[in-house]
Amino acid sequence: MTERPEVTARGYRRLRCRTCGRQFNERSGGVLNRTCLPSDIIAFVVFCRLRYRLTLRDLSEIMALRGIEVSYEAVRDWEAKLLPAMGDELRKRRRGTGRQSGASWLVDETYLKVRGHWCYLYRAVDRDGNLIDAMLSEHRDMKAAKAFFRSARAVMGLRPDRVTTDGHGSYPRAIRTVLGKAVRHRTSAYLNNRLEQDHRGIKGRIRCMRGSKNHDAAHRFCREHGELRNLLRPRRRHNQIVSASLRRFRFARSAKLALGIMQNA
Repeated sequence: MTERPEVTARGYRRLRCRTCGRQFNERSGGVLNRTCLPSDIIAFVVFCRLRYRLTLRDLSEIMALRGIEVSYEAVRDWEAKLLPAMGDELRKRRRGTGRQSGASWLVDETYLKVRGHWCYLYRAVDRDGNLIDAMLSEHRDMKAAKAFFRSARAVMGLRPDRVTTDGHGSYPRAIRTVLGKAVRHRTSAYLNNRLEQDHRGIKGRIRCMRGSKNHDAAHRFCREHGELRNLLRPRRRHNQIVSASLRRFRFARSAKLALGIMQNA
């Protein structure tokens, strides 16, 4: 493989394969290949879409103020391409963490509207508020509960010592079947208050969107929003005191990581 002296119109290096003679650039083969804008701008737009309370049209107008004409459908397309890549990488980084004794999961559901119908967003956090997993389901039943616990176990690569839920009847059997009989199951509305308050993150983010018309897109957005929000959390432990300077440093470091993942996707 040899590098060509010229670069593309977007400033990417041109390369040539010595064996077959084919030419390509740095972005060839990635999810952003043949996109109209540089990768750093696209990654920044998707980051703002996920992090801040902006609609697709809001982002299109913001880009217009910077002299870049982009339709809201283009932003939607970038989101569909980059969010899975970012989420998968962040979940790989979290796998195997939190293996201390006494691991505890708090599990609960909240309601979101998709295609005009209410759906159930299953979410789980640990005792320090760190994300375990999230899953959007059209039903609140045994099948959905089992699927969620299988996904959470696969993401974390471990089984908790205890799980706290509400009194829904599908949880006891789902926990015994998926996580094992050794896992202690607690049901208390008060013990789950921390997770109930944590639902405000996703509820506040989607309020300006006025629902979603596609279940898969809603599931992808909710799950990856949780991953990015967890990455940008300034606290590592419950009620940890974080100074303003440390908060800014951690945000800049985590945001740079997320942007780098999307740029290299």
